[in-house]
Amino acid sequence: MTVADSPTRTKDPGTSGPKPLIDGTRGLPQQVGVYVFVFAPLLALLAAVPFAWGWGLTWTDVAIAAVFYVISGLGITVGYHRYFTHGSFKTGRPLRIVLAIAGSLALQGPVHVWVADHRRHHAFSDKEGDPHSPWLFGTGPAALVKGFWHAHMGWLFDRSKTNAKRFTPDLLADKDIRRIDALFTLWGSATLLLPALLGGLLTWSWWGAVTALFWAGLVRVGLLHHITWSINSICHMWGNTPFAARDRSTNVWALAIASFGESWHNLHHADPTCARHGVKRGQIDISARLIWIFEKLGWAHSVRWPTTRRLERLAKAG
Repeated sequence: MTVADSPTRTKDPGTSGPKPLIDGTRGLPQQVGVYVFVFAPLLALLAAVPFAWGWGLTWTDVAIAAVFYVISGLGITVGYHRYFTHGSFKTGRPLRIVLAIAGSLALQGPVHVWVADHRRHHAFSDKEGDPHSPWLFGTGPAALVKGFWHAHMGWLFDRSKTNAKRFTPDLLADKDIRRIDALFTLWGSATLLLPALLGGLLTWSWWGAVTALFWAGLVRVGLLHHITWSINSICHMWGNTPFAARDRSTNVWALAIASFGESWHNLHHADPTCARHGVKRGQIDISARLIWIFEKLGWAHSVRWPTTRRLERLAKAG
């Protein structure tokens, strides 16, 4: 039984049916938080180009932004996605905690919330029940535009919450993850204020703190948001499909580096627990390389690497 399959088979004690997909709705503070976390970085991203042309961007800002982009981005791809969602490898408590905190710095939600949505996505990929499929409204031009918006970011404004008791009972039972998720506001503040602190200290100026907050905080978060959301939208609409998946997942080479290998999405949906998504020659997968480093250092074990035999079986005939 795979991680993607198991949530659909979890049943309530004393009942004969599966647990519902939805578990209530987000309260007003949570809903306001979604709007803030989505639109504040987005507005910063839209303002970035004219802002850069005139003033305010330095190599210090670029360096700090790059460091936090890598830490928070790999926290999502290696931590939230390949480890917590799919169990592509196993690790000990220290790295488990580090990955959870690093992913939280991306401002994409607490661990169990992100994982519940993603496991639900795999259980119902591109079908009714998928929280962010672009194919739920039809195949006409207007339907595809609506589907793209929904898959990219529109789904975030749906107040219904994926049932965590159904999809993430393992994380709800983990005391470390519960504590980390309870401190999500702290991690959200840190991901914006730490770049500002570094910018101020490195330039020894308040202006350096302000520009670092903007570029390495807001703009970096906004960019990472849209790269992540592009896997939900673009990588289910356009691209190539060398492997046989049960949905419309595709590979999009142009997003490979910025997404740390997540845009080799077709193989991922064909083999969700595989630790490497870019399995063909020339397919750069930075997340898989980091997992390989963890394995060599003895920090990760039981890594689910692809095998030639399995890839041949998954490849499309002809």
